[in-house]
Amino acid sequence: MQKLKCLAVIAGCLFMISCDNFKEHKLEISTVVVPSVASTNANYVSNRTPLTPSPLIKLPLGAIKPGSWLKESLQRQADGLMGNLGEISAWLQKEDNAWLSEDGTGSWGWEEVPYWLKGYANTGYILQDSLMIKESQIWFEAALKSQREDGNFGPKMVSDRDGSQDFWSNMIMLYCLQSYYEATQDQRVIDLMTNYFKYQNSVPDDKMLSGVHYWQTLRGGDNLYSVIWLYNRTGDKFLLDLAEKIHRTNADWTKHDNSLDEIHNHKETRDGSEFPEWYSKLIDWHNVNVAQGFREPAQYYQLSKNKEDLKATYDDFKIIREYFGQVPGGMFGSDENARPGYSDPRQGVETCGMVEQMNSDEHLLRITGDIFWADHAEEVAFNTYPAALMPDFRSLRYITSPNMVMNDDQDHSPGIANSGPFLMMNPFSSRCCQHNHGQGWAYFTENLFMATPDNGLAAVLYAAGSVTAKVNAGKEVTITNDSNYPFTESLDFTVNTSKPVKFPLYFRIPAWAKDASVALNGNELEANPSANTYLRINREWNDGDKITLTLPKELSLRTWEANNNSVSLDYGPLTFSLKIDEEYSKEDSAQTAIWDSKWQKDAEVSKWPSYEIHPASPWNYGLILDKNNLEDSFTIETKSWPDDDYPFTVDAAPLVIKAKGKRIPQWTIDQYGLAGELQQSPVKSEESSETIELIPMGAARLRISAFPVIGEDDNATVWNITK
Repeated sequence: MQKLKCLAVIAGCLFMISCDNFKEHKLEISTVVVPSVASTNANYVSNRTPLTPSPLIKLPLGAIKPGSWLKESLQRQADGLMGNLGEISAWLQKEDNAWLSEDGTGSWGWEEVPYWLKGYANTGYILQDSLMIKESQIWFEAALKSQREDGNFGPKMVSDRDGSQDFWSNMIMLYCLQSYYEATQDQRVIDLMTNYFKYQNSVPDDKMLSGVHYWQTLRGGDNLYSVIWLYNRTGDKFLLDLAEKIHRTNADWTKHDNSLDEIHNHKETRDGSEFPEWYSKLIDWHNVNVAQGFREPAQYYQLSKNKEDLKATYDDFKIIREYFGQVPGGMFGSDENARPGYSDPRQGVETCGMVEQMNSDEHLLRITGDIFWADHAEEVAFNTYPAALMPDFRSLRYITSPNMVMNDDQDHSPGIANSGPFLMMNPFSSRCCQHNHGQGWAYFTENLFMATPDNGLAAVLYAAGSVTAKVNAGKEVTITNDSNYPFTESLDFTVNTSKPVKFPLYFRIPAWAKDASVALNGNELEANPSANTYLRINREWNDGDKITLTLPKELSLRTWEANNNSVSLDYGPLTFSLKIDEEYSKEDSAQTAIWDSKWQKDAEVSKWPSYEIHPASPWNYGLILDKNNLEDSFTIETKSWPDDDYPFTVDAAPLVIKAKGKRIPQWTIDQYGLAGELQQSPVKSEESSETIELIPMGAARLRISAFPVIGEDDNATVWNITK
């Protein structure tokens, strides 16, 4: 009897243990707007007090590996212009290079070396390319050894006017050194940055970020980012003083009038003789300055904790798009500098502007956790950036526009702000984009996953790839995303772990994903994830667990009222453009390069041709829309995935949308060699209705992305649907 009682007690204990285990390992599902900052991640460096806590935390370089089209893009980048630029660019030649000299002097250097190194070195570490890593090490060693007794380092860039230093190129090199430290833990980086920032802290305010040097005054946010990065690793209090100095000497990106009134008629001031009052609302209208400078108030907000600083960054973003961003693709129509009267979607943006905008979005996502910035990074990455490069990544354009039907070496000014061959696919033009473009896909890869304050991980940008990172109390796991997103709706994630481990795993639900669903090991969960939130799944994960996130795409139209009620078509994160047959013409790069292009004397120029792209099919179509049923206006067709894993070409695009349209005879190439400006929709056309094909905007190097709407008469109602 006593034995039976003992067995009963043991059984009862085992039952309670079983119940406790069930409670311990039960599935917890919730949705959150932003990951909670109530705790601090124990595995990765995030903001320390007194800075605002980090809702999302960047993982070290090398933690994330790309797959599918993203891996193919990085490999093409490594094999293409960026990977070979050290043998081509005059600024990267080692002879007489200021970045390699012991005294910081030389004929070559400045921004070009670190611009290139941002993409080159990071791509090398991501792909584990030993030759690229070895070449990068030469430049890292030189930068580390260049530090002088006063703490300054790099090329000596001192103005004869006021004796102030140009810190801009050093700001970029600090980015490179931070990545190098993440990959290697080389303590010399911490020492160099500490001594350099002590030097900067000793510089008088009137010499710090002096306006004599134009770029640094507007881009001090990059300097501020590096100061905060170092503070989070050392805790040195003087760095907070330096952060204050940088903010007060940087151009004031908070100075604008925050009340955004109605858009003015730009054409009245097109000659530039009388800029309207609203033009002074933003401190600068150079596209790259805006794309990277606008985030500085949000970066300073981490120290000030003043929500007006954070709001200023959102307002800056809104202002440029109110006046020049009434276009699809996520960017804005400034060419090099935004001008009153030039806001049609035929105006473009520099390739530099695209990658800097993506970088800013990634910064702001980490600072705020706001899904808006992830959605926007993808919008630029999928729709605008790919078409700025040739498919083989061996040449690129300076200016790329949403409506662009000619790519040649002609001067298209004043239709385009720049005088010269700025629409040409040329490997030598222009020196900024030529060296800077490589950061785009490298940084995008590095931000696919982030750590969370509760020792979990978050999938925040979507593309195929895997992350190996620490969770819980330091347990390492690998999570792989096997999908061809953004061209597919399902994302399959697999967890690999040597033993079961409990941690929260977050998934971003984009703002456009209205009916998302999630399944665990083939069983759909009652999660009901809401658009514009994070789905948080906290459980004990086992090796081989599979999560399928389904993000159903819907067709939607955006109406650009300020651009004559033109419309653009979205399908999930992808915007679609008219499929225009592209006729390529190979040209001599030496003959078609812009004036400041320079290459090494031994460079084999013939191996690096330029290309003109001419339309070989009509482009001047307006859309015919069924006002009662959007789905009836379009037919979606799925094609086979390209064998080479690269979907961003006219022929390889895996999604095609059939639509109805009419040609608009009066819409022609104008006197500047550009697609004529849009007419007010609805537009009347006597032409016959035709079936036209639309392809993803990123696959169309010639494209019409903002369409006129065809109306039967002048009083027709414009289809007015907003995404």
